Amino acid sequence: MAPLKQASVFFLLPLLLTSSIFQVCHAAGIAVYWGQNGGEGSIADTCNTGNYKFVNIAFLSTFGGGQTPQLNLAGHCNPAAGTCKGYSADIKTCQSKGIKVLLSLGGATNTYSLNSAAEANQLANYLWNNFLGGSSNTRPLGNAVLDGIDFDIENGPGQHWDELARALKKFNQNLILSAAPQCPFPDSHLSSAINTGLFNYVWVQFYNNDCQYTSGNINKLVNSWKQWTTVKASQVFLGVPASTAAAGSGFIPVNVLKSQVLPAIKGSPKYGGVMVWDRFNDLKSGYSKAIISSV
Repeated sequence: MAPLKQASVFFLLPLLLTSSIFQVCHAAGIAVYWGQNGGEGSIADTCNTGNYKFVNIAFLSTFGGGQTPQLNLAGHCNPAAGTCKGYSADIKTCQSKGIKVLLSLGGATNTYSLNSAAEANQLANYLWNNFLGGSSNTRPLGNAVLDGIDFDIENGPGQHWDELARALKKFNQNLILSAAPQCPFPDSHLSSAINTGLFNYVWVQFYNNDCQYTSGNINKLVNSWKQWTTVKASQVFLGVPASTAAAGSGFIPVNVLKSQVLPAIKGSPKYGGVMVWDRFNDLKSGYSKAIISSV
């Protein structure tokens, strides 16, 4: 009987290893947006906290309609003067810790658009050569190769974002794509893109909307969450403001998030974690640090 016992051990070992790998790959985490306040510290400072699994550099806020794409990092640096290239080392520091760093497109401005399939392909080429695995003499963030592209599209029609996603994935199937739709389902700007099935992560903005948490009531949020977990994406994140100052409405107190909201949504197989807007407000409030053990 001894040989049978030994065989069963070797049979179980691959299963245990496979299970362990699956859990590691699908471990929940926190995503944060960095770049819109000079008082939030550097990208390296952000990653060195140990609070985040993803950092979205926000934003590439000007593109389309014949415009030269333009990075806007508020008070951090001046892309036109080449001073943002110094963040290349920071990005590599984050990546050495296993943190994924993405470039976020769009934001709450009206300075961007995609007006045709040709524009989508042009933007994809620009992103690949200036921020991803391609090459260019004008890389705004230096020679660091970002892990992916985030779509935070809040204005304009919802056309051609799907074509942008497809064009980006043609460069590299392993490129990370994420999206930050508003919580009303489906999102008017990003639904066609998300429906391609090419997005790894969808961090839904549950703030400044009717489907957010309101004092003492999580029902609208949970109902919307259930709809979002049906999308063709690997994981869905709960997007929240880091403080009352971070958004007009929708802030979820730490105790409510931990005791009511997370227990109501974490049962979904697509639950990926929490997205926090933004690093500046998180730095001041300590929100991510307070919730990370429950995420």
